Amino acid sequence: MKQFYLLLIFLLLLSCNKQTDTSVKTIKAKAVIIPRIKVEGNAIEIDSAIVLSFENQKLLEFYRATGFKTVWQSDMLRKVVLNAIKDSHKEGLFPDDYKIKVLEALENKHALLKKKDLINYDLVLTLNTQLFLTHLKLGKLDPKKIYNNWDIERAPFDVNELLAESFAKKDFVVTIDSCKPNSKVYNQLKKALELIEEFSDSDFSSITFADKIVANDTNPKIISIKKRLLFWNDLNSSDSLTAIYDSKTVAAMKCFQVRHGLAPDGVIGAGTIEALNFSKSSRKKQILANLERWRWFQMVPDEDYIVVNIPDYKLIVVENNDTTITQKVVVGTNKRKTPILNSYLKTVVLNPTWTIPPTILKEDVVPAMKRNRNYLSNKNIKIYDASNNVVSPENWNASRPHNYRYVQEPGPNNTLGEMKILFPNHHSIYLHDTNHRNLFGLNNRSLSSGCIRVEKPLELAGYFLNHSESWSKEKIDSVVATRKTHYVKIEKKYNLYIWYWTAWSLKGKLQFRKDIYDYDAALYEKLRT
Repeated sequence: MKQFYLLLIFLLLLSCNKQTDTSVKTIKAKAVIIPRIKVEGNAIEIDSAIVLSFENQKLLEFYRATGFKTVWQSDMLRKVVLNAIKDSHKEGLFPDDYKIKVLEALENKHALLKKKDLINYDLVLTLNTQLFLTHLKLGKLDPKKIYNNWDIERAPFDVNELLAESFAKKDFVVTIDSCKPNSKVYNQLKKALELIEEFSDSDFSSITFADKIVANDTNPKIISIKKRLLFWNDLNSSDSLTAIYDSKTVAAMKCFQVRHGLAPDGVIGAGTIEALNFSKSSRKKQILANLERWRWFQMVPDEDYIVVNIPDYKLIVVENNDTTITQKVVVGTNKRKTPILNSYLKTVVLNPTWTIPPTILKEDVVPAMKRNRNYLSNKNIKIYDASNNVVSPENWNASRPHNYRYVQEPGPNNTLGEMKILFPNHHSIYLHDTNHRNLFGLNNRSLSSGCIRVEKPLELAGYFLNHSESWSKEKIDSVVATRKTHYVKIEKKYNLYIWYWTAWSLKGKLQFRKDIYDYDAALYEKLRT
């Protein structure tokens, strides 16, 4: 039996060594001293060479702070941590990442472990607790290594400081809870993970057809569709398993469409079929990917803020923890994705001009100008040279298009419409109006070049300016009527969160949105490698 545990420890040490590429030499050079950790109980002295053999900087720092002594003498503290690691699947994490089976095997024989085995158990428990808490707080993966448009900085976090505090207070329950995102949506996602597990593991065969199905149609595919609606509990009876698209099934389909952010018209088209073809396994992976992304988000606990959920095509304003405005938005295409970022509102611009950004210039404007020199003048866009002189289309040098500035004047046909809202960011994006208001009637609104178009722009501008008595609705309308550009500072602080989540739960019902940027499946695969 003793040989068995020695083998387990050896394998664990070997695997732990692979968790980092930091060399022993580097560890010695980068050693950081943290406050002394008071050790309770019958601690055992640890040879520093054993700690160094793990080649892990955080582990070395921790045990240097303990005076190279064991810390897990308390049965209660070990039990709390092991139970949390075992239940980490409820947070969308994976217990095997933290060697839970090996840890439990060692814990079950804790009273029989010899001094050497107790030391090794102490080390591997600390190492995996550090890893678990870090994943819980910051996520398992680094988003900036995955997405090139992720512009949210990770919060500073020192797991050893947290551990030192936890040992001092002898309370790991509070420690673990403090690492979980404090977000309503994160908790809704955890509930979604519970809900998805209530469904059977049956995989679906794909439903395929070319035409739309409307109420009262007869189609052999309706039987498979009804079975799918029954599976997801949108249809609550099997009495109507016929090929007729009857009223009861239409009502169930509308419920399904609402849960998936589709137009609830009961018409079965390509978008609805795509959503119906997701299996339980695929949806669970989607939920797990979203839980990971929520561990990356860092929301400031403020009262007044704006959230844009890109895949839901929706903007909400929250004041005093109450949603006060909800508007539809148009976001970037898959090719020109809207970036994910945190910022704050700064300025309302009425009657904005529009300066063509480099990407649109290269991919759209230059090719169009080469075909038709009047392309820009037809859109009321002027060309300026480096001296700010207007250049006629005939004198425009097609071989040096980036030597010019291209500005569209204010007016009803301006690309930005009558208003834009500026906020600091590195991507030259903003919230704005549009001269294509018809787009808000579409279900798929991934149509912009990265900026966010809002459904009711002047209403939104008025809301953010209503803290200044001089900016009434009447004054805003009068300024817009002048067709002259006007800048107004937003006096009240509103944080802005442009985020991306495609799954959650609402009132006990699963909610999903189309993964318009194809983030979910790829993220899940990285989580499992």
